[in-house]
Amino acid sequence: MSIKRDIVVGTTVAEMHQIVAAARLHGSTVGCIPTMGYLHDGHASLIRAASAKHGLVVVSIFVNPTQFGPQEDFERYPRNLERDIHVVTNAGGSVVFAPTVEEMYPTGAQSTIHIPHISEILEGAVRPTHFDGVATVVSRLFEAMQPDEAFFGQKDLQQTLIIKHMVASSSIPEVGKVTVTVLPTQREPNGLARSSRNVYLSVKDHDDALVIYRALSVASHLARSGEYSKKALEQTMLNTLATVPAVTVEYAVAVEAETLQTKEFFQSGDEIAFLIAVTLGRTRLIDNMVVAVD
Repeated sequence: MSIKRDIVVGTTVAEMHQIVAAARLHGSTVGCIPTMGYLHDGHASLIRAASAKHGLVVVSIFVNPTQFGPQEDFERYPRNLERDIHVVTNAGGSVVFAPTVEEMYPTGAQSTIHIPHISEILEGAVRPTHFDGVATVVSRLFEAMQPDEAFFGQKDLQQTLIIKHMVASSSIPEVGKVTVTVLPTQREPNGLARSSRNVYLSVKDHDDALVIYRALSVASHLARSGEYSKKALEQTMLNTLATVPAVTVEYAVAVEAETLQTKEFFQSGDEIAFLIAVTLGRTRLIDNMVVAVD
């Protein structure tokens, strides 16, 4: 364990348990933000929200190998712990938990948590092992950090639903008691969702990526105006995305927000989730909007 700029930096589960136990002796509750590092303003907003509610705020920095597929960007995923510590400090966090792979998987990744159905569609269809890795590592991080509440951003909407299912079905007391709080996606002034992977984008790619926000906005406006046809809403997104030839669309869907299940026609009272995944050059981007229709 070390102290840097008034932030405690722990690297082992045993250290985290000691830190949390000491905080609870002083009456503190614990909030956490699980991340893969290279923090941005979206993460900082989650840290600030946690700091407003909890005496101890733990931010985990762990690039989890089990959620990357064989051809994905595990090795080139951006890493800068000193930079992350600075972000956590400025946002009001208390502790950085930065374990090694060996600490998180002492016997290797021999078992994983699988959440059926919801983990097998959309992102799960494109990245078949991804959500098993996410559910497994978040469960292990919760065991280490023992939070009362965990904060996530809506940008990874499918992931947040899977984590909620994982918590609800967990038999591990430290995991099953966690409240999962999802806060709105943080965006750049031009609408682009903040993401650690935005660092990969060239200036042109960054400009081209703005079409994602435009497509989501057009579909959301159409739904609010009374268009409840899934086909029409999805075609609107596809038409907008097609205006930027550099964008390769993986999916652009309109689904029920709580289940991500499809239906041909929505109705008054539904919450519609619009989800988009595209690639730009070597960079894969996802985003979403959720709209409650009258």
